[in-house]
Amino acid sequence: MNPSTLLTPPSTPHHSVLCSPFLNPIPLPTTTSSVCTQRRRFRVSVPRNSSTPSDQHSAATWTAPDVFGGPKELTGIQPLVEKLSPPLRLVSSAVIFAGAVAAGYGLGLRFGQTRNAALGGAAVLGAAGGAAVYALNASAPEVAAVELHNYVAGSDDPSAVKKEDIGVIAKKYGVSKQDEAFNAELSDLYCRFVSSVLPPGNQDLKGDEADTIVKFKNALGMDDPEAAAMHMEIGRRIFRQRLETGDRDDNIEQRRAFQKLIYVSTLVFGEASSFLLPWKRVFKVTDSQVEIAIRDNAQRLFASKLKSIGRDVNVEHLVSLREAQRLYRLSDQHAEELFKEHTRKLVEENISAALSILKSRTRAVNAVAQVVEELNKILALNNLLISLKNHPDADHFSPGVGPLSLIGGEYDDDKKMDDLKLLFRAYVIDSLSNGRMEENKLSALNQLRNIFGLGKREAETIVLDVTSKVYRKRLAQAVTGGDLEAADSKAAFLQNLCDDLHFDPQKASEIHEEIYRQKLQQCIADGVLDEEDVAALLRLRVMLCIPQHTVEAAHSDICGSLFEKVVKDAIASGVDGYDVDVKNSVRKAAHGLRLTREAAMSIASKAVRRIFINYIKRARAAGNRMETAKELKKMIAFNTLVVTELVADIKGESSETSSEEPVKEEEKEVEDEEFDSIEEWDSIQTLQKIRPSKEISAKLVKPGQSEITLKDDLPERERTDLYKTYLLFCITGEVKRIPFGAQITTKKDDSEYLLLNQLGAILGLSSNEIVEVHRSLAEEAFKQQAEVILADGQLTKARVEQLNDLQKQVGLPAEYAQKIIKSITTTKMAAAIETAISQGKLNIKQIRELKEANVNLDSMISEGLRENLFKKTVDDIFSSGTGEFDEEEVYEKIPSDLNINAEKAKGVVRELARSRLSNSLIQAVSLLRQRNRQGVVTSLNDLLACDKAVPSKPLSWEIPEELSDLYTIYMKSDPAPEKLSRLQYLLGISDSTAATLREMGDRVFATDAEEEKFVF
Repeated sequence: MNPSTLLTPPSTPHHSVLCSPFLNPIPLPTTTSSVCTQRRRFRVSVPRNSSTPSDQHSAATWTAPDVFGGPKELTGIQPLVEKLSPPLRLVSSAVIFAGAVAAGYGLGLRFGQTRNAALGGAAVLGAAGGAAVYALNASAPEVAAVELHNYVAGSDDPSAVKKEDIGVIAKKYGVSKQDEAFNAELSDLYCRFVSSVLPPGNQDLKGDEADTIVKFKNALGMDDPEAAAMHMEIGRRIFRQRLETGDRDDNIEQRRAFQKLIYVSTLVFGEASSFLLPWKRVFKVTDSQVEIAIRDNAQRLFASKLKSIGRDVNVEHLVSLREAQRLYRLSDQHAEELFKEHTRKLVEENISAALSILKSRTRAVNAVAQVVEELNKILALNNLLISLKNHPDADHFSPGVGPLSLIGGEYDDDKKMDDLKLLFRAYVIDSLSNGRMEENKLSALNQLRNIFGLGKREAETIVLDVTSKVYRKRLAQAVTGGDLEAADSKAAFLQNLCDDLHFDPQKASEIHEEIYRQKLQQCIADGVLDEEDVAALLRLRVMLCIPQHTVEAAHSDICGSLFEKVVKDAIASGVDGYDVDVKNSVRKAAHGLRLTREAAMSIASKAVRRIFINYIKRARAAGNRMETAKELKKMIAFNTLVVTELVADIKGESSETSSEEPVKEEEKEVEDEEFDSIEEWDSIQTLQKIRPSKEISAKLVKPGQSEITLKDDLPERERTDLYKTYLLFCITGEVKRIPFGAQITTKKDDSEYLLLNQLGAILGLSSNEIVEVHRSLAEEAFKQQAEVILADGQLTKARVEQLNDLQKQVGLPAEYAQKIIKSITTTKMAAAIETAISQGKLNIKQIRELKEANVNLDSMISEGLRENLFKKTVDDIFSSGTGEFDEEEVYEKIPSDLNINAEKAKGVVRELARSRLSNSLIQAVSLLRQRNRQGVVTSLNDLLACDKAVPSKPLSWEIPEELSDLYTIYMKSDPAPEKLSRLQYLLGISDSTAATLREMGDRVFATDAEEEKFVF
């Protein structure tokens, strides 16, 4: 069994384990085992600094014989020894020994008649007398132990045992504490006393056990090591008891008893307990288990001490708690936790009482007052603890003194938060019961919020809700009583009202707005604001100091919602349903609700634009251009027949008047003003057609409105695409498919362009955006047909005339037509040039001719192709066979003509010259072996050209004779002296060899072909 399990925290208490007989580790030599069949509990009244009088008075009576056993009887010679003092015992011992020797000597002499017999008799009886003397003296410690036992057992209170009395007993019999029997009795008495002081496992310590044991230990005169050995023996006994029992409850009780033993022993021996009490070595327990035993018992004692602390805690109580904490060896952290837990329970009692009152089904009339009374108790305790925390002697107080908190308690739960909010609301209501919020109430509310753990926003919401109701009540009283209207300054009156309630003026303004809105809704219940309603609203606005923008916003929201319903009904009536009744309802709503024209138009615009968007969605979903155009025509018709009428009714104008000439003239002026700035595009036929003539305009019943548009609802790209789609429909007309895949145009009328003009207005397109659509479409049409005409890129006179006719037909300005023609021809030419370069048909001479003809080659030929053309040109120079290399031509002119990087061009030339140099020599030797003299000369010229580009060192060859032959052949071709000299250097031919070769002539072809030997 593991002894450390004795320190496991117990779950349930049971009967004491210290009631069994105590096993004395040092048995008395002449006494029986002085055991008690049952250990009885006794109380000792010991004055303590940390104990209150009530604690000291709570001690119960006890009887010493019940703990230490009954009085012991003296046997044998012990009664005689008891009556002899140490000097008298010594004299008696001497007399007995001398008498025995003398008697032995006399008897030996008498019966033996010889001296030897006399001496033998003296020796025998002397030995017997010595044994008697030894027995007499040896029984003195036992007698002293018996008298010590009887003294302690006969004492009514072990605290009355005095060290002097025990010293007198020891002195009486001439014994000391080192005497085995006497020391054994002291240990036995101490063990019995400690076992009796420690409460049973199911009971808690009272706090005076350590002082009682220390006092008794000092009275017995025991040293700490001897006393510590007895504590360890008690622990062994508890462990043996655990081995003997198998009951779970008994095991739990033994654990608690062992924990209390460790704790009390630690208090008895103080700092020395760490080496006097080897719990870890003897019982195999850990330091943490020992610390837990000390902590748990100290917490129980401190918690028991806290029970005497109520809501009237004072300085003396806190100082006493601090002393008790130190005495119990409890850490500041645990003491603080226990103190806060104790104060929290006090608060929870008040909260529970307040909630029971508040939630009672039979609430009393003064229920709120009772709730507030309980909450005031909490606040009073909180203020008291805060003041004690700030006390000058706060360092001498128990830790944990400070503001109250419910954290970690019964009400630290989201489910309980609603109950705390109810209490907080009740306190707020009581604080505002007299119509004012006092400063002390504000402070109390802040404290209560902190105690309850409410968030700032939660508390503010509750306070705002209650205060708003009180503010409304007082405001209603001021209005009905006439105080507000009679006030010289309405703003000052309302500000004072807010100050009394500590109410945010901004929140008050929101309440004023709400009141105004409610009044406005009442006034427009019949759908019209008459003069009386306007006067009442003005009076309310003045009294409540409502700003103009707030009033306008309220009218816009409330009146606007009614007007919006009327507008939606008018729109829903459709093209055929917009009759006189609908017109009258719109006019009545627009003017009867006293909306500004801007507000009414804004409301109507939202509703109309939603309908426009639906048309646009259906147009997008159409399968082809024709169906899309039909949906757009429906939208244009809706705009003309419904929206235009709606706008006229909102403005209060006559629909007949709006469709007459003045309006047309105004529109004409606007259109003229828009298109005057873009006269250059007047030649585009489609653009001319959207500006209707008088004949075409006469066909239209009325123009459409242009104030409500989709400019802010659709992106520009989508609006221009819709316009372009309808423009294409205007150009092509209605097309129907007939059998065999043919198409016929069934309807094509220029009046569609007027509808296109209205579509542009609905889509919110500016004049520039409209012109851009027409221009792009005209350019696209011209470009498509021009590409067909210029398919081969050749621009002839006939084609020019054909293109001019096309340009006039489309109406595209001449300069834009020329750009398109140039773009097409340039593209075709660029493709032809790139093909010629890739096939090697274009050289630098032709490039220069094209540049002289103002052809932009940079845009037609990519840089890569130009670099390839340069490389091919240089390669042609190195393989021309002339032996010439013009640095200015190659390094400057050609790169300039091709518009390539000069430095990069130089690198290309050098790289190409190095590779061609060696290849030219190999080619010359090959041609020499083929007896091609002209080819040899050409190759050697190429070699000299490469050398001019990149000067080379003398070349090496495996057969020197072939180099001599190359030199001879070149010499016979009558070259320039500088070329012959340079070739001599490159071939590594000395001057003497060169002279010899000139004298010998052409050795290569002197002999017959059959005798020639070629070295390969």
